[in-house]
Amino acid sequence: MKYRILRKSSTPFDKVHEECGVFGIAAPEGKEISAAHDAYTALFALQHRGQEAAGIAVNKNGVIHCHKDTGLVSAVFNQEILDNMPGSMAIGHVRYSTTGDTRRENAQPISITHVKGNLAVAHNGNLVNAGELRREIELDGGIFRSSNDTEVLVYTIVKERLKCGSIEEAVMNTMHRIEGAYSLVVMSPRKLIAARDPHGFRPLCIGLLDNDCYIFASETCALDALGAKFIRDVEPGEVCVVENGELRSMHCGIECKSSACVFEYIYFARPDSIIDGASVELARQEAGKYLSIEHPVGADVVIGVPDSGIPAAIGYAKFSGIPYGVGLIKNRYIARTFIQPGQDKRERSVRLKLNALRTAIEGKRVIMVDDSIVRGTTCGRLVKLLRDAGAAEVHMRISAPPFRHPCFFGTDIPERNQLLAHNRTVEEMREIIGVDSLGFLSLEACRKIAVGCKLGFCDACFSGEYPIPVPEQVDKNMFETEIPLPSNKD
Repeated sequence: MKYRILRKSSTPFDKVHEECGVFGIAAPEGKEISAAHDAYTALFALQHRGQEAAGIAVNKNGVIHCHKDTGLVSAVFNQEILDNMPGSMAIGHVRYSTTGDTRRENAQPISITHVKGNLAVAHNGNLVNAGELRREIELDGGIFRSSNDTEVLVYTIVKERLKCGSIEEAVMNTMHRIEGAYSLVVMSPRKLIAARDPHGFRPLCIGLLDNDCYIFASETCALDALGAKFIRDVEPGEVCVVENGELRSMHCGIECKSSACVFEYIYFARPDSIIDGASVELARQEAGKYLSIEHPVGADVVIGVPDSGIPAAIGYAKFSGIPYGVGLIKNRYIARTFIQPGQDKRERSVRLKLNALRTAIEGKRVIMVDDSIVRGTTCGRLVKLLRDAGAAEVHMRISAPPFRHPCFFGTDIPERNQLLAHNRTVEEMREIIGVDSLGFLSLEACRKIAVGCKLGFCDACFSGEYPIPVPEQVDKNMFETEIPLPSNKD
């Protein structure tokens, strides 16, 4: 008999999960800053990108100290911990697992000491060739403490560092060996480095604090939280190096079509962020506008499912002329670590997180706008909430195309057979959910919502058109070790 550590979902709700958030800050030599406190503030702003674990690594005079654990940022850190992490350079990470289960060993940053010095790495994304790279390292005698692909990335960087003259050169060489999605920050004794994969799957931007402290972050909302100035986005394939207050950059030399994740605009990113030149809030309103054009319906009120469905609902209402109203109230004190009340009480858990506002919807024809349908379980319960509150009709509009394909680039989308849209028509889905009508954003409109975006998009989860070759199937717990249990004879 064998056992395997399996990851249990931290939330009972039917949503696609965020990937991770990364942050880095470096002050010029001689300037004293509390880099750990700055990292904490930034990670708090990026908490929506990952709520399973958090960590910060600080650099003081070339010595790297790391603190990390499972849980929210506010649970992992307190004033005493931050005060005891001095240093003028730091990187940080918030995690939702896309490879590896939920335990402390898989929290980031990953900090190691090797023959040429110290190194800490935080990574957002997913490597599609992590399995073969890990096998290669293990055959060379490498020992892994975690079950995530970031440790594979770290060891690959170290192997390259032993063969070249600088850490940035090692990072660039590593980019020629790894495949998939990665926005990462790397901290050595003297340098802070940021790198983004050649396709630009995941966002990464550059900021400046106090005119001399450079910052890297997954989203601009982290810069805003610190009062930092936005400089620009890290370009796909770019490696940026901060050393003694100076920023320089180089390109890895891999040329390919950019493929930023379109779902960042639909759901992942905070609405106040600007990603690759496009406002997330305005992109969601554009999605609502196109929904009203593609799927009009007579109704009395338009409501949004908090939080990411609200801008799309506002866009739908503006363009259709149907009034926007607040029809669902969110309990702000329910986090993703909320304890589930059991499989037989899922409906109660939905009511704890969201409740219908009867005065806004009773007797009315309601258009409910949400960002996506994954398994279809939660939206069915939301429809029941609205009908129980007296809605005369419920029409559902989704500000994304149907999910039909898994993601291999850092988004935790279930396998095909768990997706409601897999092998089902819109009419079949409408009957299952129990709405009067159902409409999805078209793929063509989806590609137009991010007005001003400088990059092309990856929409493979909708279209099945992957920008790079992908495996048939990936087990997110593929690096969990199976251990034979002793038999009665042993």
